Amino acid sequence: MEQSIIFFDIDGTLVDEQKNVPQSAKDAILELKKQGHIVAIATGRPQFMFKEIREELGIDTYVSYSGQYVVLNGQVIYTNPINKSSLEQMTEIAIKHNHPVILIDDEEMKATVPNDEFVAQGFGMLFNYISLATPDPDFYKTGFVYQASLFCNEEDQKLYDAVFPALSFIRWSPISADVLPAGGSKLEGIRKITDKLGIPPERQYAFGDALNDMEMLSGIPNSVAMGNGLPEVKAVAKWVTKTNEDDGIAYGLKLAGLL
Repeated sequence: MEQSIIFFDIDGTLVDEQKNVPQSAKDAILELKKQGHIVAIATGRPQFMFKEIREELGIDTYVSYSGQYVVLNGQVIYTNPINKSSLEQMTEIAIKHNHPVILIDDEEMKATVPNDEFVAQGFGMLFNYISLATPDPDFYKTGFVYQASLFCNEEDQKLYDAVFPALSFIRWSPISADVLPAGGSKLEGIRKITDKLGIPPERQYAFGDALNDMEMLSGIPNSVAMGNGLPEVKAVAKWVTKTNEDDGIAYGLKLAGLL
């Protein structure tokens, strides 16, 4: 069998509702490796927020920050930080409108305001790292920010869409949107890896469930949407597997003919 590469989103895909990797997924990934395939991650998470998962699964190739920080075999091969001028202007407007922002570099995250209830509701429900987001609205001035999270509703987001063509706003919850450089995506990050390895499209696979997975699943021919995924995500995928709580990874790999 020729070597393929398989990219897995994390939240809603690779992990269950308790943020654990199901045993069936662990076994499936081990079998993929035994067959000689490359197993990789493609996530919106910062790299420091899935270190334990990488170590648990023995994965050293990944696309993080939804494509803005790419690592191949443990080595950084591509970074795409947010333009500082655009980020400064966006942050100033957000503070003016009482819209909290989380700013994230390659090691930590900072918040523009302390102890915000919307940040705790949206971000804290997903991760335990929210306590690390201490207030520092000038954080972006001292280094590179690869991703930000803007906390506002969908209607208020239109203000930012109209003003900042150099930024992309991708909603991941009713109260928050990821902020990325325009054109940045998981798919673009994946291409940095597949181009370097010379793996053709027909041997590329991807699993996902959310809006920030849509470009990835529509751009990779062998794409699998999770059964718990959004309807629009399922619509662009080649296959739809079971949910992440019902051995969806293992079943999806069987649908794709990899197991």
